[in-house]
Amino acid sequence: MSTTALPVRRAPDSTAILLMIALCAVWGFQQVAIKGANASFPPLLQAGIRSTIATVLVWLWTRSRGVALFRSDNTLASGLLAGVLFGGEFVCIFLGLTLTSATRMVVFLYTAPCFMALGLHWFVAGEKLKRVQWVGIALAFGGISLAFADGFLHPATGSASGSASGTSTWQGTAGDALGVLGGVFWAATTVVIRASPLARASASKTLFYQLGVSAIVLLALAFALGQTHVSTITLTTVASLAYQAIVVAFLSYLTWFWLLTRYMASRLSVFSFLTPIFGVAFGVVLLGETLTTRFMIASALVVTGIALVNAPAGRRRT
Repeated sequence: MSTTALPVRRAPDSTAILLMIALCAVWGFQQVAIKGANASFPPLLQAGIRSTIATVLVWLWTRSRGVALFRSDNTLASGLLAGVLFGGEFVCIFLGLTLTSATRMVVFLYTAPCFMALGLHWFVAGEKLKRVQWVGIALAFGGISLAFADGFLHPATGSASGSASGTSTWQGTAGDALGVLGGVFWAATTVVIRASPLARASASKTLFYQLGVSAIVLLALAFALGQTHVSTITLTTVASLAYQAIVVAFLSYLTWFWLLTRYMASRLSVFSFLTPIFGVAFGVVLLGETLTTRFMIASALVVTGIALVNAPAGRRRT
C-alpha cells in the first residue's frame, strides 16, 4: 500500500469535535440496538440486512448528488479489502453480543483507536507515535487484560438461556475476545482507507464499498451457517434494526468517512474514548447490566489509554 502523496489533513475544529461527540453517542447506543433486534433476527442475518439497507441508502444518496460510484479510479482492490474487513468487524460484534454483555462489548470494541494508531504509525506518513502515545496504548492493553481477568471471575453472557458456570465463563470470554478482534478489524479498515487510493475517494464511495461488500459477505455467511430463521417481529426489533441501518450504518458512517477525508485520523480517534462511556451508560440504564469494580477499573484504563494515544502527537503536525 502506498504511503506517499496523501492529501494533507488538519486538526479537528469545533465542527469536527461536535460531530465526533454526536457520533460517539450514536455508536455507544449501537450495542443496545443490536441486543434489541437479536430477539427476532439471527446475528449474521441481522448484520447482513442492516448493511443491505444502508447500501441502498448510500446509492440513492450518491445518485441524488450526482456522485459517480462506478468510475474507474484505482480503488477497486482496496475497496474490496476494506469491505471484507468491515464485514469481519460486524461478524465479531453481532456474534460476540450473543455471548457477552453490551457494556463489555463496547469497551473491548473501542480499543480500536489503539490498534488504529499502531497501524497508522507503520503504514501512513505523518502519523508517527510519540512516547506518551505508547504509554496510552500500554494502559489500554493493560485494561484489556484486567477486563479479561474480570470476565473469568464474573462471567457475563449475552445469551438469554442459562448454562453451567464453566460454560458461561468460556462463552463470555469468547464474546470479549470477539470484541477485541472486532476492534482490530475496525482499525485495519481505517488503515486501508488512509494508506491506499481510497484516501482520495469520496466518503460516499468509501462507505459504499464497505457496506456493499459486507452485505454480500454477511448474508452469505448467514445462509451458509443456517442463520436465517426469523422469530416473531416486534416494534422494538424493527426500530432497533432501523436504527442500525439508517442512523448508524448510513448517516453516522457517512459522516465518519467524510471526517476522515478532511481531518487527521489519529486526532479524530481520540474522541472515541467517549463511546465506551456512552455505551456502558446505555447498557446499565437501558439493559440493566451490572458492573464489577474490577471491570470499572479496566474500563477506566482503556478510556485513559484511548484519550492519551493520539492527542499529544498532533501538536507538532501541520
